Amino acid sequence: MVRWLVIGIGDITSKRVLPAILAEPRSVLSGIVTRDPAKAAPYAVPAWTDFARALVECPADVVYVASPVFLHAPQTIAALGAGKHVLCEKPMALNYAEALSMQQAAAGSGRTLGVAYYRRLYPKVTRALQLIESGAIGRPVFAEATSHGWSDFADGLRAWIADPKQSGGGPLRDVASHRIDLLNHLFGKPVRVSGHLSTLVQPIEVEDNATVLIEYQSGVRGMVDVRWHSRVFRDEFRIRGTEGEIELSPLNGPLLVHPQGTEEIPNHANLHYPAIEDFVSALRDGRAPVSTGAKALPAEWVMEQASGR
Repeated sequence: MVRWLVIGIGDITSKRVLPAILAEPRSVLSGIVTRDPAKAAPYAVPAWTDFARALVECPADVVYVASPVFLHAPQTIAALGAGKHVLCEKPMALNYAEALSMQQAAAGSGRTLGVAYYRRLYPKVTRALQLIESGAIGRPVFAEATSHGWSDFADGLRAWIADPKQSGGGPLRDVASHRIDLLNHLFGKPVRVSGHLSTLVQPIEVEDNATVLIEYQSGVRGMVDVRWHSRVFRDEFRIRGTEGEIELSPLNGPLLVHPQGTEEIPNHANLHYPAIEDFVSALRDGRAPVSTGAKALPAEWVMEQASGR
């Protein structure tokens, strides 16, 4: 069995990560690190408020880092140094330099570092990649991803995500990171980036919208537009080629439209489950997970180039 120590019980952790670990038949939840031990009580496992102590006392094989972004690098590096494998939430870190230090720590420790870019594991994304490789749309030349929604920080529940010291940025790092990583997964090495970030509506310190243009070594150009100030929800993703296009909108839904027809390919009911399952399989099979620290680094590079830092 693969034993897990989970850091943080936030919204995503309680709704997806912990249920995924509990449902994965080769996994066992061995402990939780949280500032509020009462949150861990329903899981009937040991809980710690001190991460360093948990690393010593918890017999975990893997640490799932689901703390605010500014803690990702130090906690990941500490866990790797303690001989644990790590699966870290996205974005990987506050910036490219921190992310690189995480990957270097993984390489030096001989342990596995994964990043929870679970959209790489969407069945319809796998199918889209097959279609591209088979020439269904000719040569791919352009891809676009749009994620628009409204974020209300008044209740304070997600206030940390709009604090640049804790999150590193706004929707660029929160929601664009997933889509940038997916473009990297589909099209390879990004070589040139331009970005436009501004704060138009929300009374916050970080940007409330970002538009990123990415050019790939293959010649494909990608565009990602994300917004926290739209009352109209959008979750669009499409790929255009010289002979046709592939429509995946909404990205989180089952629909896939391409020149050969229309398919319904649903995701797992728990979007995080395939990432947990893949990580466990990777450890057992002696292979790399689908989303490694090394594969996540280009997304960090793109975001840093886009923000001009």
